[in-house]
Amino acid sequence: MFKGVDFWPHGTRLPIMELRRVCIGISWVAALAAIAILAMKGLNFGIDFKGGSLFEIRQTTGTLDVAKVRDTLGGLGLGEVQIQSLDQPGEFLVRVETQKPAQGQNSEQAQQAVEGKVRTALGSDYEFRRTEIVGPAVSGELKQAGVIAVSFAIVGILLYIWFRFEWQFGVAAILALVHDIIITLGVFSLLGLDFGLSEVAALLTLAGYSINDTVVVFDRIRENLRRYKKMALVELMNLSINETLSRTVLTATTTFLAVLALYVFGTEVIKGFSFAMLFGILIGTWSSIFVASPFLLWIGVKRDWSSEGAGAGAKAKA
Repeated sequence: MFKGVDFWPHGTRLPIMELRRVCIGISWVAALAAIAILAMKGLNFGIDFKGGSLFEIRQTTGTLDVAKVRDTLGGLGLGEVQIQSLDQPGEFLVRVETQKPAQGQNSEQAQQAVEGKVRTALGSDYEFRRTEIVGPAVSGELKQAGVIAVSFAIVGILLYIWFRFEWQFGVAAILALVHDIIITLGVFSLLGLDFGLSEVAALLTLAGYSINDTVVVFDRIRENLRRYKKMALVELMNLSINETLSRTVLTATTTFLAVLALYVFGTEVIKGFSFAMLFGILIGTWSSIFVASPFLLWIGVKRDWSSEGAGAGAKAKA
């Protein structure tokens, strides 16, 4: 009888909780480094949050000369103009900072005038494939909305886990989630990648993905707390992580491969989203296995066990 294929060994007993101090130390160092990088460099906000104009352009004849295009557009008096080559030959992005309205213009008209100047300067050998124009007022509202969305997501997750489990589980899950988000933002800052609305969407998706993995582990911990009333907490948590390890690893692998295809074969529009998801899957899996449960052990968790079991648990925690 066909029993299927095993991609991960069953019954593992990896000493994950025994390594908790090392793992938490690594995470603390990474989180503090991310905070330092964010403080020094900040995020490279995209058009969505800074305002301005973005054009995706393709040269229809000849070979693209980025230096020539930069010189051509730099002489238009539009302020900061950024040019970025894309993966496809002859394709590039042009970003132009927010323009100050001339006399008799409003902000929208000032931004829209940029497209006409760029089109005229480049001529008929260039095809405009995508145009995005965001005014300063709208960009400010979008930035505020992005912060509110992420904050509400974190609070909602905390309330959900608090309701489903105990408050200790909720706090531990949120600490692990904040750890994931901070380190992901630090990587974006370090690499100078654009951060816009699609990346905010990726952070929200990451939050849901990471918390789902963490809840699976916590659910098994809760089951084992009822099943093994005299088992030391460190041993019980280690058992729970190992019992859910195959599910965590296989879910992370399949999701990573799917998002990797989007990153490799997708257009420039979803590159930032795909990268945030790829890194988020890695850091979210790390936190679900090596960070969330040690946080829970550190905070303390209630259990219905005998006084003998409670003494063993207190001894293990110490």
